[in-house]
Amino acid sequence: MPVVDGHCDTLTVLTQQNRTLGYSSSRGHLDLPRLRQGGIDVQFFAIFVGPENSIQPVSYTNEIITLFQDSMLANSSDICHVKNSEEIKKALSANKICAVLTIEGGEALRGSIEQLEEYYRQGVRALTLTWNGRNELADGVGLGKEAGGLTVLGRQVVQRMAEIGMIIDVSHISQPSFWDVMSEVKVPLVASHSNCFSLCNHPRNLTDEQVRAIAVRGGVIGVTFVPQFIDLYSASLDRLLDHIEHLYKVGGIACIGLGSDFDGIDDTTAGLEHAGVAVPNISSLLRKRGFSSSEVDKILGDNWLRLFKDVCG
Repeated sequence: MPVVDGHCDTLTVLTQQNRTLGYSSSRGHLDLPRLRQGGIDVQFFAIFVGPENSIQPVSYTNEIITLFQDSMLANSSDICHVKNSEEIKKALSANKICAVLTIEGGEALRGSIEQLEEYYRQGVRALTLTWNGRNELADGVGLGKEAGGLTVLGRQVVQRMAEIGMIIDVSHISQPSFWDVMSEVKVPLVASHSNCFSLCNHPRNLTDEQVRAIAVRGGVIGVTFVPQFIDLYSASLDRLLDHIEHLYKVGGIACIGLGSDFDGIDDTTAGLEHAGVAVPNISSLLRKRGFSSSEVDKILGDNWLRLFKDVCG
């Protein structure tokens, strides 16, 4: 079964760190050689549009889309942009890595449904509605008890995403925003890079109630390698496996995936240092903990591929 990573921020930092996707680097966490080394077949690449990009969010997003397209062209023998399940099958049969383009931050829309549709035409297949703060769509977890839910525009956006086949990503959004999304649409949702609040009470993690709600819809939760979301005091690879086991107990095997957040974090956990080592280490520990081969396949990729087909075709 192909291996899928549901979230990385590599596109955002390539130019900042003087890196290119096609060459191995001692900086950062992810590039094509390390994807090959780690056996990752499908990588979701996020364009992070944070508060610092809010003045010209559309032009910034288009700049990163151009960088993505140029990277695909420069490495066309090894990787290609995929927009549906049939394209994934073709790419994998040609021994190419599949790149799914996503956006992290509703600021990128600049308040426009039409801009959402334009990004879809450019091949974007998922949108994380907020980062940690407030934007035109919703409130993020960073607002704490003051957080509200979806705006009128936010409701319109998630409805349109459901209609056109774009994945709604609820990582980073506030609890009221989360439940507004759940009531507004009936499609499967993802939390592309979140862990379990019951094991690590960081506000970015999901409560058991949220886990169950995502699982019932056929959604996927990408367990993330962010140390602070694994454990507030002593993150470890074993502790990440505890999160996977907890998701299994609360939501069932079908809701579990991977969402590294590589190149979106400063520190890493031993055994999860970069894309070249993380998945083999996780796979080995899953088997030691008694997960069957079919369960490991679901966690490492099958669940993501099922959801992608269900939502994007």
